[in-house]
Amino acid sequence: MVARQLNELYPDSLRIRGRPLAKRRGPDSTVGMIRAGFLDPESRRDLIELARDGSAAHRLARRANALVLLDRGMSCSDVAKVLLLDDDTIRTWYRLYQEDGFEGLASFGYDGSACRLSDEQQGQLKAWITETLPRTTCAIGAWIEKEYGIVYESRSGLVALLHRLDMEHRKPKAVSSKLDPDKQAAFIKKYETLLNSIGDDEAVLFGDAVHPTHAVRPVGCWGPKDVQIAVPQSSGRQRLNIHGAIDLETGKTRMIEAATVNAISMIMLLRSIEVMYPGKRLIHLFVVRQAKLARSSR
Repeated sequence: MVARQLNELYPDSLRIRGRPLAKRRGPDSTVGMIRAGFLDPESRRDLIELARDGSAAHRLARRANALVLLDRGMSCSDVAKVLLLDDDTIRTWYRLYQEDGFEGLASFGYDGSACRLSDEQQGQLKAWITETLPRTTCAIGAWIEKEYGIVYESRSGLVALLHRLDMEHRKPKAVSSKLDPDKQAAFIKKYETLLNSIGDDEAVLFGDAVHPTHAVRPVGCWGPKDVQIAVPQSSGRQRLNIHGAIDLETGKTRMIEAATVNAISMIMLLRSIEVMYPGKRLIHLFVVRQAKLARSSR
């Protein structure tokens, strides 16, 4: 009975098996290797949607596929990758088959296992994540095991729990520690007024010095979806310094690399800007960083 039902799921496979490899007309695996990336994006998307089709017949075929692949020695995680599923689902199908045979495999009344954490424990977990912003699921799993003695064997199950708690993994945004919204609004108004009044023989640029190896580099962490995460920028200097300016209206830039950002590098930048705009009568340069170099007597 089981064999007959499984055979009905794979009629094409039966016809192929009835014809030995040596007698087939099509090429076999010895002719050439199938290289990855042969699908165009649209075709790949359509095939993935087909693989995730939720119809009963298709779901039963995927479960049968999973058991056959497991029987051939593939791990749950490898089978999950092949079928575009998670490894917990593969383990569930295997358990259903072990408990009830084909009847269990063909039953679709299974709604998934209940969460192993109580509502109170889930609330405590969410509060801990919100407060500490752990970077990895390993750290979260270790905390759950330490606090409640519950071990999540798979990463996918832990990720599913975090998503149910409205958590997501993302990188924080770096924000300046000296932001002043009122001053920003006043400057934007001044800048727009200037743009509307300058002539064709004038240009407006923004200048600054940057230190690429010095900036804070945010890393990903787990946290609530509705809470903005940011890290303050630190101070300090390293020896890679770039002094430059950009015209936001045209996109023109001028950059110089300097051993030290000081009044001399500022003068060199101004001269290079003059060379870039030989026909301009007046050049307006806004220096982003109000350091001593911008006000030097040189």
